[in-house]
Amino acid sequence: MNFLATPRGYLITAKLNSKRFYLTLLCLTLLWSTLMSTSVSAQKFSNLADTPPMGWNSWNTFACDINEQLIRDIADVMVSSGMKEAGYEYVNIDDCWHGERDDNGFIQANEARFPSGIKALADYIHSKGLKLGIYSDAGDKTCGGKPGSNGYEYQDALQYARWGVDYLKYDWCNTENLNSAGAYRTMRDALYSAKRPVVLSICEWGDTKPWLWGKEFGHLWRTTGDIIDCWDCEVDHGTWSSWGIMRILDMQAGLRQYAGPNHWNDPDMMEVGNRMSVNEDRAHFSIWAMLAAPLIAGNDLRNMSTEAQNTLTNKAMIAINQDALGVQAFKYKVAGNIEYWFKPLANKAWALMVLNRGEKAQQINLDWRAETVIDPFFPVEGSKYNADFKNSRYRITNVWDTSSNDKINTTATSTALTVPSHDVVVLRLDKISLSDSH
Repeated sequence: MNFLATPRGYLITAKLNSKRFYLTLLCLTLLWSTLMSTSVSAQKFSNLADTPPMGWNSWNTFACDINEQLIRDIADVMVSSGMKEAGYEYVNIDDCWHGERDDNGFIQANEARFPSGIKALADYIHSKGLKLGIYSDAGDKTCGGKPGSNGYEYQDALQYARWGVDYLKYDWCNTENLNSAGAYRTMRDALYSAKRPVVLSICEWGDTKPWLWGKEFGHLWRTTGDIIDCWDCEVDHGTWSSWGIMRILDMQAGLRQYAGPNHWNDPDMMEVGNRMSVNEDRAHFSIWAMLAAPLIAGNDLRNMSTEAQNTLTNKAMIAINQDALGVQAFKYKVAGNIEYWFKPLANKAWALMVLNRGEKAQQINLDWRAETVIDPFFPVEGSKYNADFKNSRYRITNVWDTSSNDKINTTATSTALTVPSHDVVVLRLDKISLSDSH
């Protein structure tokens, strides 16, 4: 017996003549080189999420009660409601679309819920100028007990490519003894090998700090456990909790420096239009926009109120979220229940969100000339973003109260505001020259 050296160790072979020996060695070397080349070149698809993704997801409202007609109807309303025009593009099917795997291991859709199949549904979504998202899990089973992708990553990625899927939310249930970074890297590599560009949403709940490793593998990563439609609460489910809007906001502390174009912190899908008040919905949407978070709606678009529709399609607020700089807001200061958040924008502009977490409306006065705002992170050409209101002037646009924008207001004088309970005032500040300030 001979011991044949290979890149992975030694292969026991029968006695070979020199010609066959070198031919075998060459084949093994070429195979190993191919495998290594594939591993090294695999990457996430670039330029799919230069700004935070915008869309809709089925879970918050429908959980497992989904079917293809619902998804088609949602796509129709996304167009007719003005959401597509406002920038929403992904229609994402969450858990429980799955049927079983076929004899070759390829996942199939549930025939009763999706009788036409996912390919036909994707074609319909694409015909509307929208994109289709789907859901899977890194474990053996999804959170809803359906077949997971563990051990089938490359087959699932190939199936998604055949169907025309554009977005994958990849969950973290039933993943005992798995390494999170390794599992998400495997799915990233599988998607890349299938050659169809797919946004990869890492839904690992922040357990192993995906902001430290997720940039290489996905386009966004969850920073917390699941959201729930309340202002400030925790709902204990025993081994895990759901979190209200204020609780999730507080969990974002210290994370903003990890996010940017093509790699976003994700505080979960939105609850706008569900059980909260109009004020709370407006604050919730503004917070997500200021955090440069993905704007993924989670309500029933088919019967949403006019107020919810207006909140979700506020173009000035969406523009702040979709700003080309891709920088999250930071908490500037706190005064009782009032918080001041600043977000640097392109062209030396800023957004200011004044958040009232309290139970009563608050009167505030913004003395601009007394404030110099310096971003604690994100150096630009050796200096930090800063707004010197004493020596610079900005035009003020009230994002939510457009009636006040009939007058040209600037930071040359102080600004008095009323911030309702559980609500926000958001101002856009565009830098102007002295000649433009009249």
